[in-house]
Amino acid sequence: MYPYHMQQLIRERGKDDVVNVRHRASLYQTIARLERDGLVEVQGTSRTENRPERTLYQITKTGRQTIQAWLRDMLAKPAGEFPEFPAALSFIYLLDAKTARKELARRAEALDARLRRLAGVLDEHADSVPRLFLLEVEYLRAMTQADLAWVHRIVEDLDRGRLRWNRKQIARARADVE
Repeated sequence: MYPYHMQQLIRERGKDDVVNVRHRASLYQTIARLERDGLVEVQGTSRTENRPERTLYQITKTGRQTIQAWLRDMLAKPAGEFPEFPAALSFIYLLDAKTARKELARRAEALDARLRRLAGVLDEHADSVPRLFLLEVEYLRAMTQADLAWVHRIVEDLDRGRLRWNRKQIARARADVE
C-alpha cells in the first residue's frame, strides 16, 4: 500500500482516534522506521503523469510476527502509560478552585463532544462494518463515558463544597514545587 492510501484508509475506517495520521510526515517517518527495522519492505515504485514517484510497501514475515507478538502482549497486559490528565490532576492545587472548576467544566464539554463523535462513528458503520472492526471505538466510547462521569462528579463536589482547597496544605505543597 502507498503511504497516502494508508492515511486515507485509516481515516475512512475511523481508526484515526487510535492511530495518529494527522501529519503525513509522521506517517512517512513511521514507515521509514518500520522499513529500517525490517518490518515492511518496498514492493515497488510507480509514477503517474506529473505526480511524484510513489513507493508501495508491504509487510514482511518479521513484521507479521512482530505485530502478532505485540497484539498478544498489548491485549493481555495493561501498559504503564503516563497520560497527561492524571499528571495535571496531581497539580490541580496550583490553580484556585474557581479556575479548576471552570477548566474541568470545559473538559466535560470536550468529552461530551468526543462522545457524540464516537457514537456517530459507531452509528455510521453499524450496518456496514462488523463489530469486530469497531471494538476500539467501543472502548474509547466507554472510557470517555467514564471520564465524563468522573469529571461531572468532581465539578459537582466543587459546586457543593465537598471538595475544598485547604490553604495551609496548598502552601506547603507549593513550597515543595516552587
